[in-house]
Amino acid sequence: MFERQTRREFLKTIGIVCLCVAAGAGCSRIKRSPSEQSMPSRPNIVVIMADDLGWKDLHCYGNERLDTPTLDRLAAEGMRFTCGYAAAPVCSPTRAAMMTGQAPGRLNLTNHAPGHKDGFSLEGSNLQEAESVRHLALSYVTIAERLSEVGYTTAHIGKWHLSYVPRNSKEGIAEPDLRPDKQGFDINIGGCYRGGPPSYFAPYRIPTLPEREEGEYLPQRLADEAIAFVRENHDKPFFLNWWPYSVHYPMQAREALIAKYRRRQGPGIKDPVYAAMIEGMDTEIGRFLKALDDAGLRDNTLVIFKSDNGGYNGDNRPLRGFKGTLYEGGIRIPWIVRWPGKVESGTTCNTPVISMDCYPTLLEVAGLPPTPDHPIDGKSLLPLFEQSDRFDRDAIYFHYPNYAFHKKNRLGGVIREGDYKLVKRYRNGALELYNLSDDIGEKKNLAGQSHELAGRLERKLDVWLRETGAKMPVMVGGLEDRQ
Repeated sequence: MFERQTRREFLKTIGIVCLCVAAGAGCSRIKRSPSEQSMPSRPNIVVIMADDLGWKDLHCYGNERLDTPTLDRLAAEGMRFTCGYAAAPVCSPTRAAMMTGQAPGRLNLTNHAPGHKDGFSLEGSNLQEAESVRHLALSYVTIAERLSEVGYTTAHIGKWHLSYVPRNSKEGIAEPDLRPDKQGFDINIGGCYRGGPPSYFAPYRIPTLPEREEGEYLPQRLADEAIAFVRENHDKPFFLNWWPYSVHYPMQAREALIAKYRRRQGPGIKDPVYAAMIEGMDTEIGRFLKALDDAGLRDNTLVIFKSDNGGYNGDNRPLRGFKGTLYEGGIRIPWIVRWPGKVESGTTCNTPVISMDCYPTLLEVAGLPPTPDHPIDGKSLLPLFEQSDRFDRDAIYFHYPNYAFHKKNRLGGVIREGDYKLVKRYRNGALELYNLSDDIGEKKNLAGQSHELAGRLERKLDVWLRETGAKMPVMVGGLEDRQ
């Protein structure tokens, strides 16, 4: 504990010093009071990350059967990314990547918690999934901790899923010790070990969300909490990390919306309850954004909306795959940014971006230097927000050496460079190569005819896996592998 406190104090000091130097104001800024350090010009930050929302699960992303007017308007008022990616095809690794800016493979947090028992392999297979930790350790410096250094009030509302500890754990730490309020957030409402709520209608049975009234709808309740936070903190910079439980299982929504989408069921709507959950979430985000505007905070607030992985209950077409797979349906996500005066309205960005990018982006937005002794696998997106040519990354990578809850995936890694995407299967080293510019559905494997390109991308992927220290699956004897 003492070492961690010392590290935080060091980060706070170096953050202030670097800000002074960058501003050319000398060290006089260090002498300012905390209220003066919280400069009005420092923007508020709101990150809204939906759960299990697929790339095609918004009207503005091409699903005309869905009504999502709030998020459509957000896209029209800002920038819509067409190649937004989650760090992993399942939730916990992406959430850890958002908090740290580090790839799940580097964190060794590569699967949803709790996941399968250690040493798990499919029946009839001798491929054993890689070891994976089940929670985000306190040793990592979260983005909330960094923003707190310069006076941000921080709140986490909604799903966390980074604090799972098994009952028989010998680590000497309990689940409450890993919740958001222990990871840099001043306020935690709803964040705990749960991957999904027992119910979207109260009683929710979420240990960090006190009940108000029976039958209350969870998306509405969380929006109420987000609105209250903004109203209470409108006069100082704040960081709101709002991670709705929507639209994760269990499939539950208000009956009127379910009936509406039963009438629309067809291509684009596989499950009317799921569709109703999407519109219900959109409505509550709309209430929040109106409250933000009413408080006069619109122009000084960066809003980021994204998902934590690909869709599972929706119609992902034309994408192949779904949550838990390394095809585009499992990792490509909606991603929208609004920042008046900084991001031109009605713009679209086709550059691939990934969850780890949020950490360095928010550091730069707040005027903070990089975190010392803390590798970053993402890039600041400010050059893309400004539509400049200063964004220089040539590839993004994925590592999923585990079996998802549905056990329908194959263990592997991915590199996307330009329009080309290479998938490597860890069982036998098989390669799949796709040109996403003309084959977004990943139907035509080019690996057999483009040996040189596939080999070069495979080598880059292998180097990245070694550099990040990624844990790999292992082959065990005694069984013939039929996977």
